[in-house]
Amino acid sequence: MTTAVTTPVTTADRRVSARVRILLWLLLVMAVALVAVAMTTRSILLRDVDHRISQLLTQETREFANFVDQGVDPSTGAGFTEPRRLLEVFLQRQYSDPDEELLGLTRGPDGAPSVLRQPRDSAGASLHRDREALVRIFGSPARSGTLDRPQGPVRWAKVPIAPAGDAPPGAFVVAFHAADEQAIAAEAFRTQLAISGVALLMTTGIGWAVAGRILAPVRLVRRAAAQLTEQDLTRRIPVRGRDDIALLAETFNAMLDRLERAFAAQRQFVDDAGHELRTPITIVRGHLELMGDDPAEQAETVRLVTDELDRMSRIVEDLLLLAKAERPDFVTPEPVQLGELTADVFVKARALGEREWVLDSVADREAELDPQRITQAMVQLAQNAVQHTVPGQRIGIGSREADGRIELYVADTGPGVRAEDAAVIFERFRRGTARRGTRAGGGAGLGLSIVKAIAEGHRGRVELRPTEGGGATFVLVLEEALVPRDVPAPEEDE
Repeated sequence: MTTAVTTPVTTADRRVSARVRILLWLLLVMAVALVAVAMTTRSILLRDVDHRISQLLTQETREFANFVDQGVDPSTGAGFTEPRRLLEVFLQRQYSDPDEELLGLTRGPDGAPSVLRQPRDSAGASLHRDREALVRIFGSPARSGTLDRPQGPVRWAKVPIAPAGDAPPGAFVVAFHAADEQAIAAEAFRTQLAISGVALLMTTGIGWAVAGRILAPVRLVRRAAAQLTEQDLTRRIPVRGRDDIALLAETFNAMLDRLERAFAAQRQFVDDAGHELRTPITIVRGHLELMGDDPAEQAETVRLVTDELDRMSRIVEDLLLLAKAERPDFVTPEPVQLGELTADVFVKARALGEREWVLDSVADREAELDPQRITQAMVQLAQNAVQHTVPGQRIGIGSREADGRIELYVADTGPGVRAEDAAVIFERFRRGTARRGTRAGGGAGLGLSIVKAIAEGHRGRVELRPTEGGGATFVLVLEEALVPRDVPAPEEDE
């Protein structure tokens, strides 16, 4: 017994490329448009044929009616007295078109119509030989109509002749065989369809080439994306021209630039975090391995280990806080009085160290900000100032309104920050070389990064400015936090 093996159809097998989809849609739209044009042309041609036939029938019947009213018998010089003689004379003077028949009908002795026809008649499927059709036309009360015959449709019109005396009645009939005219319209329709088919074939080739040329940068983007790895983000798409595809390539290159910077920052962050956490772990392990039985030595070891674990805990908490800064609910603004907030920060900062704490200017305004996050940032700046000053040095804390924005600042009188360090001290795990003290005192280098994250969470920024007389001033600049003052209503005149 043989077991059939079926291969599952994957998504990749069913995928149709954008080039094929564009071409199919183009061909569909063109096919619909060409067929619509061909059908419209055929309809116009058939309507024109019908209009020309109607005009011809009307003209012929009008000419016969005028002859009835004004014609005279050439043999007598008087008016016609019987329909047959009238029809004979009129038909001898007419010349019909190739698809036209001019007939005279009179009632015969047996009641059937007797046919008088133009000698030069050359209609292909002559009506005068179709006795049944002549009976229907002669007996019809209508003045015009259409006969559907196997040889093709016939448009006809007649003018009845009232007899004088005992003469049998008669009628003048104009018949037009429309098959040839309609065949010309049908041939034009088929020709247009054939031309449309050739146009579709040409469009297929041109569309395939044009679509390939337009989508070439997209294929480059796809190949570049497929070749990107975390270790190699250096590939870029060549940009040619200024169309939408070129803009797509520029946007993709800009995205690759951001990804490259992000991966580089991530690797640097992981390396720095690993370095910062590896050191206390090494210290803890080393002290525990060397700890003896002496109670005093054990107590000292426990103190050192606890201190390093506390430092690791602070690093982890700072990293979690920085990770939370990416969330939209990192700050929850609310109306706050800046004077009260500045005073609260000043009171809390005074407990950080024995310094000359000074409450500088206080802004008497209301602002929309997160008081807990702003307090956290200001206390961090105050702690940073304590770490880089000595007892007795001045540290000022204050807030002010400047050019429609809020500035909260901490100004110290320490050694300041070197110009080459000013650009990096707000990055994670980076510390200025001139202001860095011992590892225990200098921290992990996350404090100013947290301050920067809080400022950016308020759609603001943190700036480093020199302190007058020496030192560094860190300023939180909040552009959009200020609440407009209430405008008093104008007093009414008494």
